[in-house]
Amino acid sequence: MQAVLMVAHGSKDKEAIEEVYAFMDALETKLDSHIMIGTCFLEFAKPDIPEGIAALVAKGARKIAVIPMMLLQAGHSKIHIPNELDEAKEKYPHVRFTYGRPIGIHDVALEICRERVEEIGENTAIPAPDTALLLVGRGGSDRDANSDLYKIARLLWEKLNFGMVEPAFMGVTTPLVEAGVERCMKLGAKRIIVLPYFLFTGILIKRLEKMIGSYGEKYPGIQFKLADYLGLHPHFQTIFLERIEEALNEEARMNCDTCAYRFEAGRLFAHHHHHHDEHDESHSHHGHHNEGHRHHKQDVHDKSHHHHHSHYGKSHHYHHHEEESGK
Repeated sequence: MQAVLMVAHGSKDKEAIEEVYAFMDALETKLDSHIMIGTCFLEFAKPDIPEGIAALVAKGARKIAVIPMMLLQAGHSKIHIPNELDEAKEKYPHVRFTYGRPIGIHDVALEICRERVEEIGENTAIPAPDTALLLVGRGGSDRDANSDLYKIARLLWEKLNFGMVEPAFMGVTTPLVEAGVERCMKLGAKRIIVLPYFLFTGILIKRLEKMIGSYGEKYPGIQFKLADYLGLHPHFQTIFLERIEEALNEEARMNCDTCAYRFEAGRLFAHHHHHHDEHDESHSHHGHHNEGHRHHKQDVHDKSHHHHHSHYGKSHHYHHHEEESGK
């Protein structure tokens, strides 16, 4: 029996968890009725990933497609979820697991951004040279995800008619939101529209709302408007249905070309392969959880992914900073 397990980040914010379940209720109506579907969370909420997998196996699932409900490819989708799947494969050898990919840079997501801006009364078809769009992401130590936000900002600049589109982050990396605001002003912006590039609400969204409220007083003469986060837009159902279909057909591919973990994992695997001829697996394009990577995942974490402070193994505890988790 085929099942799909959707993995959301999780949050200490009750409203964020409610949004996830509301989205899943809508998504489930679009799936074939013979496919079981489950929802779980990486942290801060239950069920966690092992519990979500166990529930589907108990219902008879023999094939489980796991889909990260995340916007960009970063440590959670590259390292943490695959690590949980490695352990699940050992625990349930009779179950076949396939792994999907996050939303990534997707034209439908860009259109949702346009809609969120237009919802606050902005006409994106009319040139507005003194208007800036500040695209705010969560921020992290994954250079791949951080650079993706820059690419999204450029694509939005191509799509919209604002004088400038600038990226900024809520934490962990720079430029932070206030630095992004100051850059927009230096470039001549008289109006700044802040667009949170977040899938669901949470602690950081509510913090951002307070920050933008204070900027009107701090920067007199500059008009600030806050657009809604991406949220429960029905077009996201279309994207996740694509991701589910890819995983069911085993067609999902991750972008490993600029992944920081790829290089360290490749070096460690090459060293391991040289000394242990019996391990003939290679670091495939989707190899963030292949055998070579699995043998060295703790070393890779220690050397290439230290910012997450996660402890691989049986404890399943993720001690993330609030800014990193976004929740």
